[in-house]
Amino acid sequence: MPRPSCLIKCAGFDGNTIPLADSSVDICLFVDVLHHTLNIAGLLREARRVARLYVLIKDHLCENKLDHAVLSFMDWVGNRPYGVSLPYDYQSKVEWNQIFSACGLRVVRWNQSLPLYPQPFDRLFGRELHFVVLCEKEEPLAMPEAELNG
Repeated sequence: MPRPSCLIKCAGFDGNTIPLADSSVDICLFVDVLHHTLNIAGLLREARRVARLYVLIKDHLCENKLDHAVLSFMDWVGNRPYGVSLPYDYQSKVEWNQIFSACGLRVVRWNQSLPLYPQPFDRLFGRELHFVVLCEKEEPLAMPEAELNG
């Protein structure tokens, strides 16, 4: 859902299929998008399909109930006015790494020390709840057993 204030070329899509050809971009970028879907792996497979080289992601980490409460509050305040879907589908670092691996993506660089908020707000809203990860495509992507059998 592109916002009117977006300063870079941006196109909306149906949330499932990225309307680009296979390997048509060098990098596919998701910024605070994946936790808004219940199909993170499906979107990452789509990103892998359209990217020649990398998938770059900025999203959230949720390691406990406090993290979930803070992230849910932030999402509600920041996105509800725009009608953005809010399934609050946050993952732990272990879960993110499992998803990346299952989607044929290898982590090249992971950073969760992002100074996004001024003090004292960073103590509540920062706390390494945010990360940026650069993943590269692993070749070839193995097809899940269920898809192989039909």
